[in-house]
Amino acid sequence: MGVSIPVDAREAVVRLLLAGERVMDVVERTGVSESTVYRLRARLGDMCRPADCDYDSRYLNLLERREIARMHDLGLSQRQIAKQLGRSPSTICRELRRHWHAQFDAYLPEFAHHQAWQNQRRPKPSKISLHRRLREWVQARLNERLSPEQISGRLPIMYPKDEQMRISTESIYQSIYVYPRGELKRELTATLRTGRTRRRARGTRRSADTRIPGLVSIHDRDAEVEGRLVPGHHEGDLIKGSTASNSAVGTIVERQTGYVSLLHLPHGWSSDQVVQAAAEQFRVLPGFFAKSLTWDRGTEMSHHARLTQDTGVKVYFADPYRPQQRGTNENTNGLLREYLPKGADLSVYSRADLDAIAGQLNDRPRKRLGFYTPREVFTKLLREDQEKHAGVATTP
Repeated sequence: MGVSIPVDAREAVVRLLLAGERVMDVVERTGVSESTVYRLRARLGDMCRPADCDYDSRYLNLLERREIARMHDLGLSQRQIAKQLGRSPSTICRELRRHWHAQFDAYLPEFAHHQAWQNQRRPKPSKISLHRRLREWVQARLNERLSPEQISGRLPIMYPKDEQMRISTESIYQSIYVYPRGELKRELTATLRTGRTRRRARGTRRSADTRIPGLVSIHDRDAEVEGRLVPGHHEGDLIKGSTASNSAVGTIVERQTGYVSLLHLPHGWSSDQVVQAAAEQFRVLPGFFAKSLTWDRGTEMSHHARLTQDTGVKVYFADPYRPQQRGTNENTNGLLREYLPKGADLSVYSRADLDAIAGQLNDRPRKRLGFYTPREVFTKLLREDQEKHAGVATTP
């Protein structure tokens, strides 16, 4: 978003910020709005600290650092040092940890003061711009449509012993949105899953309320379903295409693992067609993984009793206008819109196309799974189930 103020006013704001002036002082001296000054300061790296400016009193000064070194050499504890200086014990703890000189195995106050000064100066080059291997790995995961949070969480799993291959979610977002960095910014933004040029909250969609014969409310589900205590309980819905095409794709996602299955509906989405496609999908899943399905109030599931009869899967229905009751499915449908955009003719997608899309989602690391993928967790559960039954079969 641009900052539309006269050039001379913008130059005055930048000059004062670079001189170390506080935001409110800049607002008072230039007459520019507070929000505009903050946006300009963000472009400069948020904190401007010229070489000749003094520390704020809330930071440790050189005299205090010399006292820390003296008392630490005398054997005083961190709490005793903090009490003598009128500082928090955590301040002393962080100071010693951050600025301990590894070569001399000691706390050197002049070295610590210089290092603290350098660490506070802004703007700094981002970690992602300094480390090529990390940048290429992040770029590759963005190309695979992983979110910054998933990328950050996956790194310790993929590189458990390489501390250089670490980056926080916020650092990735900062590199994309806050600090313009030419080609790097363009490359990262182009492959961000949402394609947005700025951060914003995502909306939700509403579900219609209809009358369905033999409807069983979501409130009648077992406690194990609500708490994601055991696998096999799913949420489902339709993603609809353009009005002209009258096309749709069924989405089913397992609540504990996030494992996604897509229903191919090439000839329409009447209740008969949706129930038949859902039954075919549940039949290929292992028994422990096909126990219940929670749907919205759409008429496409009005023949739910037949689904239960054919597969043993119990069907429950969410309350009207409560998409949050099927939050796992709603979130998944939002991800699927990257592949199946609104207003598109969904009938052009083949069974193989839908399997490939579901495969990509099932190979995405998820935060609530400890950044393992739904496929990895499902495979682990399947192996445990097979071992369990094998043990029962061999018991005399």
